Amino acid sequence: MSIPLAAARYHGDQAAQPGMLDFAVNVRHAQPPAWLVERLAARLTDLAGYPSRDDELAAIHAVAARHGREPDEVALLAGAAEGFALMPNLRPTLAALIAPSFTEPDVALTTAGVPIHHVVLDPPFGLAGVQVPDAADLVVVGNPTNPTSVLHTREQILALRRPGRIIVVDEAFADSVPGEPASLAGEALPDVLVLRSLTKTWSLAGLRVGYALGAPDVLAQLTATRPHWPLGTLQVAAVAACCAPGAVAEAAADARRLAVMRADMVSGLRAAGAEPVDGRAPFVLFAVGDADLTRKQLHINGIAVRRCDTFVGLTGQFLRAAVRPEWPLLVESIGAER
Repeated sequence: MSIPLAAARYHGDQAAQPGMLDFAVNVRHAQPPAWLVERLAARLTDLAGYPSRDDELAAIHAVAARHGREPDEVALLAGAAEGFALMPNLRPTLAALIAPSFTEPDVALTTAGVPIHHVVLDPPFGLAGVQVPDAADLVVVGNPTNPTSVLHTREQILALRRPGRIIVVDEAFADSVPGEPASLAGEALPDVLVLRSLTKTWSLAGLRVGYALGAPDVLAQLTATRPHWPLGTLQVAAVAACCAPGAVAEAAADARRLAVMRADMVSGLRAAGAEPVDGRAPFVLFAVGDADLTRKQLHINGIAVRRCDTFVGLTGQFLRAAVRPEWPLLVESIGAER
């Protein structure tokens, strides 16, 4: 099973027009917190110089301390998406993509000519009983998964390990789950590569910041083709700031508030006649009778949601919506259309 590359390159930011209430994009807030804006603004006068190695090392050490890893187990990235773009450097002979899932790995591997096998999960999209081809030497899985919102257990993901295989875990939304109970970011395993994003939690989608955690030899192979100075001064500064203990605590408190809001939103969607998938991410995948019609009616009402027919394994009944304080307006609009 596959989808056209044009569909795989579709993302939620294409769904909303200016002035619309945007549930299609999963960036947590309308702008970064004031303290982070101030921190980045203070570095603007440094942009005449090349990115500093000292700054880079400070960011690497901040990430390492945040996850209890060694500095050589950290690679800074221009967003988790860069990690997906670099995966062909791992030279897989067969990549197994656990689907439905974020489509950038599909795009990167297909464009590089890597054979792909989609392991399509049926609702409720869990890993119980999953069958991955033995020949797959690269397995990519999201946790929690975009777009299903399903959080797999650590044991389920570790059960995918095999000799000669690398497991890539997309943890772009892991810090939105209180306590991060299923995260493998703190595990120093030779065959598990974890990709993290800072753009959603800290509202930095326009800056592109993230990092990879893995064995030094795997990271060296992953990043072998990057240019010199792969991240700019502001990106490196953002990583250091967002991985500092105070910022981590702030994000954790926000995750707890988000979980309460999500539960209320799920209840509201059910009351409106939708069928939410059980998940833990800062977005909700839900089924309606006719997703295309519902999405278009919401659009007319000034509300944008994420279409899901661009994901392998999802039928025409699913939509995805970010968890936002304005969720009652979404629920009201869905209920009015039924």
